[in-house]
Amino acid sequence: MYADDRVLVGVIKRKKDLDIARDYHWYRIPQRQLPRGLNAEYIALFLSGRTFRERSGTIAYFARVTGLELARRQDLLPDESARSRDIYYQVQFRRLIQRDPPIANLPARSVSFIRTTWDRFIGAETISDLYSVADYYVDRVYHALRN
Repeated sequence: MYADDRVLVGVIKRKKDLDIARDYHWYRIPQRQLPRGLNAEYIALFLSGRTFRERSGTIAYFARVTGLELARRQDLLPDESARSRDIYYQVQFRRLIQRDPPIANLPARSVSFIRTTWDRFIGAETISDLYSVADYYVDRVYHALRN
């Protein structure tokens, strides 16, 4: 894990999708949402919706990305016919790690995909921290050499 490792935060709205991530170690992202590709060493999951109770509205899990494939939705979720021909990234990863404490969404803001770095992700208490422009995050080389 390096400070500059890239982290992509995705959203999970259904318990079924969290179960797939936890049990089968993959997450799907519509290709049209990330036209330039995934480009991340880690995936983190923001849980949205009442289904997740106390962890709802937080970034509660993360994992190291181990693979990436393109697949049609019908191949990933054969029992669902809606948007079955759409192309998705199937992001494969090691087991999910529960982030404790989870990153809170305070003040509440809409979340779709967030790109950040490992050091911001590890140090974050709120989602706003993922966008930090503090000197330490902007001029990493200077601070690394100084230390």
